[in-house]
Amino acid sequence: MTSSQPAAHDLPAQLAQLNVATLLHPIDDPRIAPFVELLDPVNAAADGTPGFVWRLVEDGTDDATGLRPAGENVIVNLSVWESQEALWEFAYRSGHLEAMRRRREWFARHVEAHLVLWWVPAGHRPSVTEALERLAELRAHGPSPRAFTFASAHSAEEARSVTG
Repeated sequence: MTSSQPAAHDLPAQLAQLNVATLLHPIDDPRIAPFVELLDPVNAAADGTPGFVWRLVEDGTDDATGLRPAGENVIVNLSVWESQEALWEFAYRSGHLEAMRRRREWFARHVEAHLVLWWVPAGHRPSVTEALERLAELRAHGPSPRAFTFASAHSAEEARSVTG
């Protein structure tokens, strides 16, 4: 690092999120078709939402539903947002809410945490491995400044204090 580059703790923070969902049927099953039909409009809405920064997509596609890093029937959604408020607005006050209301039609009920939030330095794009590690940390140890949920949120400052 040169003296002209800010240290990681001086960079503004952005909120990363991972959620996982276990499909009740294969992604190409007609019973999952209504979910698949919502992917493009919901992803387009996310992309256009104030505060949206980035989302994981599989090479050559517009979404990440073909990726299976958490298991054969488990789809992942990984994104970065400018703030917790921006993510909340999209998740609970947009067309995304309709998909969430219908999730039991397409996905198994999770008995353990399926959503994790954590702070990253601005410009960082978390890998799926990093995201799954944060989810595992949340599942093993409960919410902390390193891995939390909307209901157990921590500030970027709290996260910086535990990561240096």
